[in-house]
Amino acid sequence: MTDFVPPLWLKNGHIQSMLTSSSLRRLGASRRASAVLAAERSMILDCGHGVRLEGLYSTQHGDGDRGKSQNSLSLEPSGPSAGLPLVVMIHGWEGSGESVYLLSACAYLFDRGYDILRLHLRDHGDTHHLNEDLFHSCRIVEVVGAFKRIQDLFPERRLLLAGFSLGANFALRVAARAPAAGIHIECVVAVCPVLDPNITMEVLDKGWFGYHDYFVYKWRRSLLKKQKCFPEKYDFKLLPKMRRLNDMTDHFVQHYSEFEDSKSYFDGYAITGDVLQHLDVPSHIIQSADDPIIPAEDLKRLASSPSLHIDLQQHGGHCGFIEHIFSPSWADRKIAEIFEQQ
Repeated sequence: MTDFVPPLWLKNGHIQSMLTSSSLRRLGASRRASAVLAAERSMILDCGHGVRLEGLYSTQHGDGDRGKSQNSLSLEPSGPSAGLPLVVMIHGWEGSGESVYLLSACAYLFDRGYDILRLHLRDHGDTHHLNEDLFHSCRIVEVVGAFKRIQDLFPERRLLLAGFSLGANFALRVAARAPAAGIHIECVVAVCPVLDPNITMEVLDKGWFGYHDYFVYKWRRSLLKKQKCFPEKYDFKLLPKMRRLNDMTDHFVQHYSEFEDSKSYFDGYAITGDVLQHLDVPSHIIQSADDPIIPAEDLKRLASSPSLHIDLQQHGGHCGFIEHIFSPSWADRKIAEIFEQQ
């Protein structure tokens, strides 16, 4: 594929970023993802240590009864799909399997014969009731556990992994831990991954208020859902007084995590430094130089690895790479190209 060259009116990184989750993009993505959604099955994955995460599984050979819950223990991995690649997709922070950027990529891959499993991180989508403790971004062990369970359920499938933003950060950390956990992942694609959360939080708190307010709103909404599921444990009455993401993070790290402070928490899921030094799984980062949330200069702080390939584009915003409002993105096509080469 050639580099991403958007039309003139889409060259601005803020426009790319805002359109990524816009209602205009959803119109096209939902239409293109109709087959994925029609084949969807909800699977509850046992991730070990009592943790349960949801996967939305869409197979080329589904019967079209959308939304029917399916116990993962009774799933039959054999049949027409045995031996074919299965792409696991991970959404960004406060996103879900219904996020526009995820649906767009899933639709493009599904149309090309891939089966899809959209993995919900803890407390994302409608899964707040599955686990009593709150989500935080250092819960990598349970996501590795989810992949172990997926591999057990689909032993003959070739596993591929793609993630966006925080989901891309999780994807790369899963890849780094996969060999030691006995998980075989053939390839990982990470679109605009969170690199250093200390920097990202500073950018969100000091940058354009639109991004900051968007995440404050979505995080508050998620926490209130959690409180409704576990009213005896959570009382978020202080939420309305917290207007900054840093203030919210400080409060929840102090009261609902094992970390001493926000910096140690952020350091816990940063992928800069030597985190990816021993990466063995072929992994690809797609990043834009004009990403208003993830500074591309932090790519220089990643450990060098022969398994890690970085594709830095001049334009694209945060998880955008949009060429036409209602069409698949350049990133959708790039993910498919990387998987096909693999």
